[in-house]
Amino acid sequence: MNLYYLAASAATEAPVNEFGFMKAMEEGGPVAWSILAVMVIMSVGSFYILFTKYFEQAKVMRQYKGVQTAFWRTASLKEGATKLEKNSAWRQLADDAVTAQDHHSKMEGAANEIHFVEEELAHSQNTINQSLSGGLSFLASVGATAPFIGLLGTVIGIYRALINIGIEGSASIDKVAGPVGEALIMTAIGLLVAVPAVLAFNWLQSRNRRIDALMTDFSNNIVAYIGSNGVVKPAVAGPAKKPAAKPAPAAKK
Repeated sequence: MNLYYLAASAATEAPVNEFGFMKAMEEGGPVAWSILAVMVIMSVGSFYILFTKYFEQAKVMRQYKGVQTAFWRTASLKEGATKLEKNSAWRQLADDAVTAQDHHSKMEGAANEIHFVEEELAHSQNTINQSLSGGLSFLASVGATAPFIGLLGTVIGIYRALINIGIEGSASIDKVAGPVGEALIMTAIGLLVAVPAVLAFNWLQSRNRRIDALMTDFSNNIVAYIGSNGVVKPAVAGPAKKPAAKPAPAAKK
């Protein structure tokens, strides 16, 4: 009977190993919490840049429809610029083209005139590209550094776990597996932060290249238009015409 009670009391007094994310953060201390805060900031910043840049790019692509439908239907570049949305990339290119057209007549020689217009449009296009690329370097930095920041948290966690194991004087699997496994959580968090940032960076870069190709085509058309004194310009499809109504058949007498 006494043996039964002794076994029962020993079972109740057996130490209970607590595992989990919060336990791992408590074991890591201020360093672990600081690393987690840095990765949370990185993740929030990455998604903020992803959504803001996506909407900015979508707006630019939507405004390009105005170039195709309204800009080239006008009689001059100055009139066409007024048809474009204000503070848009396409309006900036058109306004710079109008300015270049006003000044290119002061150049001597047709080659110098066209070269001046090309340089002005190239400068304007580079400015727009820099604006569209703003923030993408942050995504690249997050994708490159987040795994290593998570690894730093893991190294610190394992270091603390080994110190605690040495203090307790026990290296059994139940003493080692828990703390080491919890420390690896930081590496997993680092990967979860880095992978979306890398994917977002590549996707936004591909969309920027598409916009840059559209701007290059638009600039080339403007150069051709100015160089030919308005003779050469892209063909714009007119609105679809409704088929003429057939005359009603004459009534038989």
